[in-house]
Amino acid sequence: MNGARIVMEISVEGGNFPAAGEAASKVKKTLRQLGINSDLIRRVSIATYEAEMNIVIHAYRGKIILQVDEEEIRVIAEDIGKGIPDLNLAMMEGFSTASEKVREMGFGAGMGLPNIKKCTDELKIKTEINTGTTVLMSFNYAK
Repeated sequence: MNGARIVMEISVEGGNFPAAGEAASKVKKTLRQLGINSDLIRRVSIATYEAEMNIVIHAYRGKIILQVDEEEIRVIAEDIGKGIPDLNLAMMEGFSTASEKVREMGFGAGMGLPNIKKCTDELKIKTEINTGTTVLMSFNYAK
């Protein structure tokens, strides 16, 4: 990549289920165009999709930021929303605070953050009640 740094920012609207997944698709397409390894693209795409869905399900609005350089790929999901009351609980498979309506649509199974953790090489989450959440996901090329 010769020192190039690619930065892309995509807005995500809370509650907009018809558009859910568009940000992850744009990230995937960009990584393909850059010639990134398909296994790495898969991990980034899964984690980005899960983060995007968390914004759609739980926040008012947010954004997905893609940063690509020679050492790693970073995806940052920032939202304005309710925040996560108990991060340790939220990291457990199957735990969900999604509404019944969201569950009836087939979302909110409580696998979002656990799936993100499985796919990333480094995961940092900053959350503040009634303010929002920032999820920083890092992916190394070597893995």
